[in-house]
Formats: sequence, C-alpha cells, structure tokens
Amino acid sequence: MSAAPTVAARRSRRDRLDRPMKVILPMWIIGTVIFVLFPIYLIFMVSFAPGSALFGERPSLFITEPTTMWWQRVLESGDLWAPLGKSLTVATLTTLLAIVIASPAAYVISRLSPGLRYTIVIGLLVTRMFPEFAIGISVATRFARFGLVDDYVGLILAHLIGSLPFIAWILVGTFETVPRELEEAAQIDGASRVGTLTRVVFPLAAPGIAVASLFVWLYSWNEFLYARLLTTNQNTLPLQVFTAIDRGSAQQMATVAAILTLPILLVVYFLQRYLRPGALSGAVKG
Repeated sequence: MSAAPTVAARRSRRDRLDRPMKVILPMWIIGTVIFVLFPIYLIFMVSFAPGSALFGERPSLFITEPTTMWWQRVLESGDLWAPLGKSLTVATLTTLLAIVIASPAAYVISRLSPGLRYTIVIGLLVTRMFPEFAIGISVATRFARFGLVDDYVGLILAHLIGSLPFIAWILVGTFETVPRELEEAAQIDGASRVGTLTRVVFPLAAPGIAVASLFVWLYSWNEFLYARLLTTNQNTLPLQVFTAIDRGSAQQMATVAAILTLPILLVVYFLQRYLRPGALSGAVKG
C-alpha cells in the first residue's frame, strides 16, 4: 500500500519536469549551435565585407553588399598556394603514417592482460601531459642538427610525436570493442593472422579509425608550434594566417582564415559517413 503513493509521487514529479525540459532543451541546443557556429560566421562575414561595413560608426553583423575583392587579392597574390599545398601534404602524410603505425600497436595493446594494458594506456596519456612548448623546443633543436628544418620529413615526424600517443589511446578502446570470438571464428575458417586483421578486425574498427584519422588530420592541419620552430622560408597555412594578422588587414586575415577552414569542413564531411554508431551491434549473438 505504501509503494503505490511513492510511485505516483515520482511520476508526478517527472511530469512536472517534462514540460519545462521540452522548452529548455531545444533552446539549449539552439544556443549551443549558435555559440559554436558564430565565430565561423564572423570569419566568412568579414572576408566578404567592404571596409565601410566594418569600420563605420555602427558595424553591422549582416552584410548587405558583399564583395569578393579580398578573396581575389589573396588568391591572386600567389602567397597562398605554396602554404596550402604544404599543409595539405603534411597533414595527409602525417595521418596515413600515424594510422599505419598506431593501428597495429593499439591492437596488440588491446589484447594484453588488463593490468598491463591499463599501465601502457596511462603511460600514453602521461606523455601528453608535458608542456608542448618544452617538447617542441627540444625536438626543433635535435631536428636542426639533423638538417630537418624547412623539410617536409621533419614537420611530419614532429606532428607524429604529438599525435601518436593520443590516437593510440583512442584505437586501444576501439579494438577492445571487437569481439575476440570473431577472430577465433575467422581462424577456424582458415584465415591467417594477417588475414583476420585485414578482413575482420580492421573493417569492424573502421569507425574508430576514422575518428582517429580525423583527430590526427585536424591536429596536423592546425598545428602552429612545430611549424613555427621548423620553418624559416616556406610557411604552412596556419603560419600564413599569422602573417596576415601581423601584416595584413582584417579582411585579408579573415579570408586566409576562411580558406584554412574550408578543407576542414570537407574532411569532416567525407569522414562522417564512417562515424556510424553501433557498428558492432549484432556482430555476436548469444
């Protein structure tokens, strides 16, 4: 008899919270989206804004007479294509090498005993706790002795140093979700160890590998410290944005920043198809 009033009271309390949450939650989501997208809107808005729209008595958040003058100046100046090509090359090669190196290592770690696996994972995270500037100075000093300044190889290796521990940690968790029963079943069917990895494990881990690839590419694309320390003549695109901030106008800075943002949107759009929730659901029954 006493349980019924308690259940009814809980249900009544939930009913009172449902109506406010139906209003608060959508407003919270809309506010979060606006907060995240507003800086991107400002970058593109300023890049298309005439000078009078920004530096008048009342600067407007909406451009009624957009201009492509700043885009034409930046694209026709010839100072953009070399940094763009360098950033694309370094980010892409860094991502490919990081996945090739980290995926097998993370798979092996995921199949170790829990105690040893936990120790290694914690060790990977500890390496990311050191100040990046201190590590960057040491790396740049060593690379300068090896002649890796103003060299693609040096910048790629530096980016691998910063990204490998983090994506290895991501991939260890990914491979832990792949059931070992599937590997055993593939080996019973006659698949070799390498065949099991390439045909069973890695395809099932594709969503996690896509996430790791996205993190590495974004890290390398936006990285500034190593690019600054290991570059003297040919900038990457983030360094070109810094140059525009230091020497150019607000519109030129915004235009270069907008160009820096466009490939990110394309890469995220391309990889989002692999970010499928529940990729392993139903893989093992019973």
